[in-house]
Amino acid sequence: MTTHTDARLQSTVDHVMALLHRNDLVESLVHAQKQPRQELVETIVHRQQLAALQNKLRRLHFADLAHVLEVLPLEERGVVWSLLSDVTRGESLLEVNDAVREQLIEATPRDELLRAIARLDGDDLVDMREDLPDDIFDQAMAGLADVDRDWVANTLSYPEDSVGQWMSQEVISVRGKQTIAEAIAMLRSLDRLPHNTDKIFVLDARGALSGMLLMEDLLLGDPARQIADVQRKSVVTFQPEDRAADAAMAFERYDLSSAPVLNSRGKLLGRLTSDDLMEYLHEEAHEDVLNIAGLLDEEDLFSNIRNAIRNRWLWLAVNLVTAFVASQVIDAFADAITQLVALAALMPIVASVGGNTGNQTTALVVRGLAMNQITLNNLGPILRKELSVALVSGLFWGGVVGLFAGAIYHHLMLSVVIAVALLLNLVVAALTGVLVPFALHRFGRDPAMGASVLLTFMTDSMGFLIFLGLASAVLI
Repeated sequence: MTTHTDARLQSTVDHVMALLHRNDLVESLVHAQKQPRQELVETIVHRQQLAALQNKLRRLHFADLAHVLEVLPLEERGVVWSLLSDVTRGESLLEVNDAVREQLIEATPRDELLRAIARLDGDDLVDMREDLPDDIFDQAMAGLADVDRDWVANTLSYPEDSVGQWMSQEVISVRGKQTIAEAIAMLRSLDRLPHNTDKIFVLDARGALSGMLLMEDLLLGDPARQIADVQRKSVVTFQPEDRAADAAMAFERYDLSSAPVLNSRGKLLGRLTSDDLMEYLHEEAHEDVLNIAGLLDEEDLFSNIRNAIRNRWLWLAVNLVTAFVASQVIDAFADAITQLVALAALMPIVASVGGNTGNQTTALVVRGLAMNQITLNNLGPILRKELSVALVSGLFWGGVVGLFAGAIYHHLMLSVVIAVALLLNLVVAALTGVLVPFALHRFGRDPAMGASVLLTFMTDSMGFLIFLGLASAVLI
């Protein structure tokens, strides 16, 4: 269902593309009309058309502008990019997806790129570190204040996908000995409040976290009371080495908007917000979708053919190998298929139903692993449950398929063979759907990466082997 926001965004894209196409059309018409001072006329018309487009782009939100850049072909994208100011370019680079960001960075001259990121803060540079050339990143770091430079260096030292890499340095803290009135005065002295400020953190005399104050505590509390007397002691905290995925689940469980990040001595290092974690979860979900599809990295819709092939070839090669193995299983029973042609028509059913059941199981297990709901302790009950589902489904649908096969081919034993084969292949699919993602997870691999390929290999190969093997033993 299309929402109002989606419709507005699509209207924006359509308008920008219409301006781009009108620019090309008008320039073509002017070029075709030979007249005095042709070059000057063409220059004036070109500038007028680009001015209209630039005026439209100037009014767009950075997120909308990023979407426009993502959906434009490379030539039109280059035109839009050339019309943006340095500040707008920097903000847009933060919003576009990784593939488009990489393309824009490669296409932008070094001096222009440096101007575009010159006004970004430390948190933004951390987000873009992997995409920026080393020399550009070093020059941008040199332009930061010492405290911001140290922040970036410390943040990049934490493990990938850890809380430390996603926390923000924008933190408001007060001392327990201050009064509520003094805390309010301090807040009023700030130019702005950090985004998602729903609480301020209270520090003791040693500078360690001792509690927190919600904004309602400040607004409704007695201005004369000391903060230490009204602070809330129960605070959900994180350490920078904690997994961002675990922090995201804690935010959902405790309905948090922000939380402090502490070092091992309880000192306040930074702040984690729901916005940061939403961005992390969005990236993880996007990466899982790509991995399941067999893509190594995010791919620009308009990337060159060489990059697209390089991004896809690995899992295509793996699929080719597994498909070849499955074909050899079929070839081993060529004589049986020749004697009973119905086997060739029915064996894709066994593999297809098994693959569908396995995909359902795999999706549940991958999600459970991502939510930390599956451990070695509860793996047994989960496996028994999935096997039970597979057995019941196999008995029912195997019976249905067997009845249809019998009605079509008028062969009782063929009906029995395909019913048993389908049942056994669903059991194989359930085992594979549970054990393969769990094993990948235990070995530190992404359970979404490769699980579907291995599942397809197992359900196809084992499905063919079981069905054709039973048919050879019983029918031939």
